[in-house]
Amino acid sequence: MTVAVVGLGYIGLPTALLLARTRDVVGVDIDEDVVAAVNAGELPFEEPGLSDLFADVEANVSAQTTVPSDADAYLVATPTPLDEVTDVANLQYVGAAVESVAPNLDPGDLVVLESTVPPGTSERLVRPILEREGPEDGGVHYAHCPERASPGATLDEMVHNDRLVGGVDDASRARTVDLYDFAEGEIHRTNPTTAEFVKLMENTYRDVNIALANEFAMLGEEYAIDTRRAIELANEHPRVDVHSPGPGVGGHCLPVDPQFLTQSTTDSRLISVARDINESMAVHTLRHVRRLLDGTAHARVTVLGVAYKGNVDDTRETPALRLLRLAENEGFDVRASDPHVDAADFAYPLSDLDTAVAGSDCLVVVTDHDAYADLDPERLASQMRRPAVVDTRGVLDPEPWLDAGFAVSRLGDGRRHGRSERR
Repeated sequence: MTVAVVGLGYIGLPTALLLARTRDVVGVDIDEDVVAAVNAGELPFEEPGLSDLFADVEANVSAQTTVPSDADAYLVATPTPLDEVTDVANLQYVGAAVESVAPNLDPGDLVVLESTVPPGTSERLVRPILEREGPEDGGVHYAHCPERASPGATLDEMVHNDRLVGGVDDASRARTVDLYDFAEGEIHRTNPTTAEFVKLMENTYRDVNIALANEFAMLGEEYAIDTRRAIELANEHPRVDVHSPGPGVGGHCLPVDPQFLTQSTTDSRLISVARDINESMAVHTLRHVRRLLDGTAHARVTVLGVAYKGNVDDTRETPALRLLRLAENEGFDVRASDPHVDAADFAYPLSDLDTAVAGSDCLVVVTDHDAYADLDPERLASQMRRPAVVDTRGVLDPEPWLDAGFAVSRLGDGRRHGRSERR
């Protein structure tokens, strides 16, 4: 059996390599650099375990820029960005991928869409293309099987998380279950529209939960308490699970999926308000910065971490970029550094840590990289003009920073002018 995986990004490539454990896989991507890298045995991005997996299955994997005609199954994992003008899903990549697959299909072939899409996309866009451009006699099996993996744990979650298989009929669902023979989690069978809806529900729940945590953080600052500690205590209740506050929400899924879910309705007040709260956290973080700087002339601000989450190189929809632009608009001299992100891959200049910190008046920890918990505050203080730090993720132990002469402000902690509560 041969499988063609269309789209070799953060989801498509790991999926292709997992599938290649037991079959031949042809990866398809319009980016010639990605295709060349894969064929040369190189990975276009970092992900734990991916290099070892690639080494194990490389003989079963090839890549090209065109869709093969002799595959038995075609899996589409192309991007679905948010359109910047209309704020709705841009489905042109999905549509183009399906149109490139359809002429190569034979009756009995399987098409699986993994891309996250608005509810109804399979019925209104994908299946009509397959019917129009595919075999005259039909007979193509189809399912939507949305990915449920997070950068930094992609392979583990692809293997062990439960999966949804939204097939158009029992035969399509059975074929798709057989395709995902590497999946060890439970596979739940449903129809395409329900599968589309469920995936968006999952990430919308998380976005709303984070918005609640962020609102708690802003309230906790007013009450002069440590909101993170309060959340820990609240979560001791068996029916409470509040997420952690932070400077905003990033990644391809959480900032985007709620809008996919609500783009065709006006009945989404809670979801829309949650999005507004999370988008506002960069502004709230900047208030912390201004308070510490207290009118410092020609202030330099250093942002530590531009990846959207800790210990990955993924900067998609990162709240750091919004903070950087806002800080520039305030007139600050802004620097940025990230130990995981390649400067060539980010839309703002990046420096090494020492260069970014030199002469700075305020550090802002935006990403919860493990490396930041081990920073030496005394060494950093000696490089700065005025040692101050805003911790938006709760990754720093404030005591050594205070001892090193730093002014410390922690998002969600209203006790910013005193030492931390000792538990």
